[in-house]
Amino acid sequence: MSSGHGHEQAVPGAGHRRPLAIVLGITTTILVVEVLGAVLSGSLALLADAGHMLTDVAGLALALVAAVLAGRPATETRTWGYRRAETLAAAAQAILLLVVGGFVLFEGVKRLIEPPEVASGAMLVFGVVGLFGNVVAIMLLSRISSGNLNTRAAMLEVVNDALGSVAVLVAAAVIALTGWYRADAVVSLLIGAMIMPRAGKLLCETVDVLMEATPEHVDLADVRAHLLRVPHVRDVHDLHASSIASDLPVLTAHVVVEDSCFHDGHLPRLLDRMQQCLAGHFDVEHSTIQFEPAGHAGHEHHTTHVCPLRRRSLKA
Repeated sequence: MSSGHGHEQAVPGAGHRRPLAIVLGITTTILVVEVLGAVLSGSLALLADAGHMLTDVAGLALALVAAVLAGRPATETRTWGYRRAETLAAAAQAILLLVVGGFVLFEGVKRLIEPPEVASGAMLVFGVVGLFGNVVAIMLLSRISSGNLNTRAAMLEVVNDALGSVAVLVAAAVIALTGWYRADAVVSLLIGAMIMPRAGKLLCETVDVLMEATPEHVDLADVRAHLLRVPHVRDVHDLHASSIASDLPVLTAHVVVEDSCFHDGHLPRLLDRMQQCLAGHFDVEHSTIQFEPAGHAGHEHHTTHVCPLRRRSLKA
């Protein structure tokens, strides 16, 4: 007997789409302006900060895309809708960011050894533009950031961007006042060092989702222990947990119960209790429980078993 409850997934941050879209537009504009400024001034620090901005453009875009795609209905060919599009986009962005961060670090070391001349005036102008845009984005996000993980994360990203813009301004001021061009390389290395760990962490998280790894917040041993404490439960096996998207963990389990449960009406109450436990203790809203009598174990098909016919053919 297989049982599963459908769960309507709320659209993440549906009421915050417009502010997120505005902030995304501002951040993307700053990114383009800083790349242009890096070309005109020859500043690696501006280019590094643009790479740092790229991480935030990625994060904001994913938050917005997740909010839009999550609202699209599932179909017969895409039973989870487009929820995993967020993960695929994040993986692509993470790879791009690692490339950008690696280039910034390599070029930063090179410029630290042989510093080229940098136009500090242009660097200051574009640094001020970047800082101004970040301040406006912070003001917009401060109105919606409480209580929503997507927008709170976006706020932290934009604050980090503002700090990067301040670092660019400090480097420009040092160059203008002292002529020490290595300040541009030093700031570039600092910003590059901020990009790499974040990009690496993002890539690891996306690979975990794509490989259907157990979500970090779900301890399967603890889940098994909770389910075994439910009355009438004798065993739990084929327990699996994975994530369809970053905010959609799913869990399946085969639960062996007393034979009497199939005759005295216990199963519906057991199912409700188990799914309430999974949602309340482990934040898993979507779970599928298959109930089995004790004698069913002998009929289970396990992929780790070798088919006897296949075994004989291998020996022949």
